[in-house]
Amino acid sequence: MGISEERVVAVIMVGGPTKGTRFRPLSMNTPKPLFPLAGQPMVHHPISACKRIPNLAQIYLVGFYEEREFALYVSSISNELKVPVRYLKEDKPHGSAGGLYNFRDLIMEDDPSHIVLLNCDVCCSFPLPEMLEAHRRYGGMGTILVIKVSAESANQFGELVADPVTNELLHYTEKPETFGVSTQRKDRANLRRLSSFEALHDGTRSLPKDFVRLDQDILSPLAGKKQLYTYEMNGFWEQIKTPGMSLKCSALYLSRYRFTSPNLLASGDGTKSATIIGDVFIHPSAKIHPTAKIGPNVSISANARVGAGARLISCIILDDVEIKENAVVIHAIVGWKSSIGKWSRVQAGGDYNAKLGVTILGEAVGVEDEVVVVNCIVLPNKTLNVSVQEEIIL
Repeated sequence: MGISEERVVAVIMVGGPTKGTRFRPLSMNTPKPLFPLAGQPMVHHPISACKRIPNLAQIYLVGFYEEREFALYVSSISNELKVPVRYLKEDKPHGSAGGLYNFRDLIMEDDPSHIVLLNCDVCCSFPLPEMLEAHRRYGGMGTILVIKVSAESANQFGELVADPVTNELLHYTEKPETFGVSTQRKDRANLRRLSSFEALHDGTRSLPKDFVRLDQDILSPLAGKKQLYTYEMNGFWEQIKTPGMSLKCSALYLSRYRFTSPNLLASGDGTKSATIIGDVFIHPSAKIHPTAKIGPNVSISANARVGAGARLISCIILDDVEIKENAVVIHAIVGWKSSIGKWSRVQAGGDYNAKLGVTILGEAVGVEDEVVVVNCIVLPNKTLNVSVQEEIIL
């Protein structure tokens, strides 16, 4: 089959409400895949990356959120990208391979040549066309995207050994307790259409039918059998497990806009519009006072209002937030419909991996005038009239 005759299907695993609990309070009223990073829903970034794949026929989102939570977004993104996007709801968690296997008939409906499998909660530069080209050259059943990591962080990820010449996957282990296998971590697989489901079928014969793990149950047993290969990427790769990491990943996507979507980045010199420093996204409906100073790494969502003299650095401002005159927001995420009073400060140290390294205000939190909030997580519908530091406010 020539490249022009190929049909590629993408499958993005989005999880469900019983997953991503570490993302609270930001996921309490909004599904984690729809939380905005760099002004776009989290799932939008892998979907947009899939659009670059030649001969893409269909994108499936697989998870166990209620269908109504994705209906509006799926319809919107399908029209925007001119590619069919469909949400497939699991009745319960079936594992990273279980959902893929249970929906195999739908996924195979268009007789695809290749299947690209991604995880929604991964922030990545997504070299998918290049990976697919390598996959064709290898001629194996699957190709796994990998990136090198330090020995200190290797036990947080799946580790593997690959042939340095052929890139064949020789050994794979999921989050080993001791380091010594390699310095690569995996992300996603590019699978050939028929043999991948044969492997899933074979792999599930001796396992519980309703829960199958792609890594441990399917990929690991195939290592060293000339079936799986690796494609090493040079860009960025992060897992989005916590609110703090979402701020880091928003910065990575904002920086990528310089090359992929420069039209999404704001500009301004403080004369007729606010002073913009570095990579900043501002929704067209947001109202920013010309004397405000914004950036770097700032994302401002719909209908937000930023007053005179306000200073915003490294933060995500969600829908309908009001930031009043001379307020300061640094290393923080400000939840929907929240307000920050005049001369108040909402800030943190900026350690994305620390529990309180980024200040998080849940939905409809009020910070009154001249109040300082440092290194805190504040649950929804709270009002702060005194300064607080290093607290989780329930």
